[in-house]
Amino acid sequence: MYKERAVSKSSEPSIKPISPAPGTDAAEGSPASTPFVPNIERVHLKGPSTSLEVGVDQIKLSTGQTLWVNSTKGEPRPDGTQPPLRTAMLSTVESEGRRKVKRTQYELALAGEITPCMEYAALRESAPALGGGLKAPFDGEQIRAQIAAGEAVLPCNVNHPESEPMVIGKAFSVKVNANFGASQLSSGLAAELEKLRLCLRYGADTVMDLSTGQSDLSALREAVLRASPVPVGTVPVYEALDRAQGEVGNLSWELFYETLLAQARQGVDYFTIHAGLTSSLLDSAARRTLGIVSRGGSVMAAAMLKNDAENLAWEHFDEILALCHDYDVALSLGDGLRPGCLADACDEAQYGELKNLGTLVERCHEAGVQCFIEGPGHVPLDKVEENQRLQEQYCHKAPFYTLGPLVTDIAPGYDHITSAIGGAQIAKHGTAMLCYVTPSEHLALPTAADVVTGLITYKLAAHAADVAKGLPGARLRDDAMAQARDEFRWFDQFTLSLHPQHAYEVWAAQMPEHCAHEPSFCSMCGPRFCPIRLNRRLRERFGADK
Repeated sequence: MYKERAVSKSSEPSIKPISPAPGTDAAEGSPASTPFVPNIERVHLKGPSTSLEVGVDQIKLSTGQTLWVNSTKGEPRPDGTQPPLRTAMLSTVESEGRRKVKRTQYELALAGEITPCMEYAALRESAPALGGGLKAPFDGEQIRAQIAAGEAVLPCNVNHPESEPMVIGKAFSVKVNANFGASQLSSGLAAELEKLRLCLRYGADTVMDLSTGQSDLSALREAVLRASPVPVGTVPVYEALDRAQGEVGNLSWELFYETLLAQARQGVDYFTIHAGLTSSLLDSAARRTLGIVSRGGSVMAAAMLKNDAENLAWEHFDEILALCHDYDVALSLGDGLRPGCLADACDEAQYGELKNLGTLVERCHEAGVQCFIEGPGHVPLDKVEENQRLQEQYCHKAPFYTLGPLVTDIAPGYDHITSAIGGAQIAKHGTAMLCYVTPSEHLALPTAADVVTGLITYKLAAHAADVAKGLPGARLRDDAMAQARDEFRWFDQFTLSLHPQHAYEVWAAQMPEHCAHEPSFCSMCGPRFCPIRLNRRLRERFGADK
């Protein structure tokens, strides 16, 4: 429970306004037009039991009402890097010139210790409710208990002090991950850093750098880590295959381990490792319509076939765990056999791998390593809930992290929508984090505009699930929007939107110039048929005036 701060007469966290972060006054991914500048100010919340400050966005409406929404932009410096926020939060030891942890967040949670990272995450989770004048729904003890139970993770590599602690778990707000990465055919360092900036601007809670085919992947990742205030994940086998000159036959355990060690030392917060794709499941995968569609899964399978050997990550899992423990790297246990079409959904290959991942969850916890589970993929709508239920059953309620799922196969170019439908459904049933899908899915490398569209779509899906879960404070923004619509406060409506600039542009494009500021109708119904205007008569008739 929040206690009164010595410097404050209030029992709630104090706020300290600061200058808006760079880039908050314009919207990327939109056509050139007059920019709409929403009345959003970055403020710092400070809980009475901690000296840590959590940055959030404060929305201020024309009525004087304010709301707090979580921000992932961080505190970027002029060169684009982030300050090392967590340096004082972690207890570390020096080894071979590198920082390592004495105990992971999971081990500390098991020991009953509420860490500064847990307190920070609790205040961050509580911010929307506190902004609406509600009681803080979360405290450090609740975060600790969920981590100790293995039902939540707090990814925080000791060598990524720039990241702001955040918790991923069923009990908390649904998080959204955004993938980006350079490829051999396009993009580069500058373009990827711009995509990172867009991901942060539009609310990605974590990001994954999936870069391949670059001359210096290490330098690119270093730049991403130093500029990211959110946890950064990777799929290490991508770089390992690059180190093997693209030859799966050269993909040895030694090469894979060297890649893991280098990335852990840089500060990568979580690894996606497809250790559950074992040789016993290859026959089932071969009988599928689309076989193996996971890039990482296909690399692992190809290496197994080439070398007539078992999955090297499965065979050497204890060594992976020891490395992850040293740096408190969380493991995202990858779904190498996720279905790539509805015809392959919920088959022996998919669920067989899920059962394997359940055994790996137990080994992670025995080693003191945090872990979560990656999920499908393409799944028909009537099987979405089943996927969540079986994941919890097989994987001991470890947090679920899903790509969609996509609920139909027939919408290339619109798969951000097909997947958000499934994503909102599975998150309502308990999935903790959604991996965004962009309009380029199945077609091409996402552009900057695709990144924005994918993120907005997935923030919408995650928010819808939070409302459905009854998360305290989740609906405050919706209720404020309804009130602004009833009172024709257009600019408040834009400010409350997930994408204020886009909402403004759609509205302004069809409004007559002479009433472009305070019209009490929109262009769909016009003044004569506007139902909200007609509602005034209803209120008058029944004495329900506000």
